[in-house]
Amino acid sequence: MVFEQLNKKVVRTEVRPGGEVIARRGAMLGYSGGVSFRPIHGGGGVGGMVGRAMSGESVAMMVAEGQGTVLYGFRGLYVTVIQLANETLTVEADRLLAHDAHLSSSIEMIGSGGVRQAVRGMATGQGLFTTKLSGQGTVAVLSHGGAFEIPVNGDTVGVDPQAYVGHVGALNVDFRVSAGIRDVVGRGSGEATQLHVTGHGRVYVQASEQKFS
Repeated sequence: MVFEQLNKKVVRTEVRPGGEVIARRGAMLGYSGGVSFRPIHGGGGVGGMVGRAMSGESVAMMVAEGQGTVLYGFRGLYVTVIQLANETLTVEADRLLAHDAHLSSSIEMIGSGGVRQAVRGMATGQGLFTTKLSGQGTVAVLSHGGAFEIPVNGDTVGVDPQAYVGHVGALNVDFRVSAGIRDVVGRGSGEATQLHVTGHGRVYVQASEQKFS
């Protein structure tokens, strides 16, 4: 499955039997051919999506089936296409626009319940849960101002929590707080909270610190 980027905010993809596409509800902009759409309910569905465990953590999804072409975009946000080559993408659910239905997916608590990672979720406004997509295929993610890739090769990369979109590979994402007196009185750098990314892979960062609402 290939997502063709028509412009910075719209992608086009072919749907066919055995090549279904999962997207967030409300993201379909237009289609041609014999394509049908149905909602994916919590508790399972195409691609193994499961319901959120807490209220307010749900992003409704739909599956496109049949034979034809579909255009996707959402609220004028920028779209970045990520190719997975038997890899795992970790991304916040509200960043997902669309992906190949055959990718394996799961929803889990950030840091497997670790306190620091839970604090990270609350501090960034991204929630306590994250989505993982694994396999070989294509994912389209949303961002403010576009997203770019930063390679991580055994070093440490610092990322602003509000700019973080997701990551691919064997990476550890740790939330760090450096609240000194200069930050308290407003004379610090303004970067008191950071995500430290270590390991091997790539992290995706948006060109803005604007939160998703």
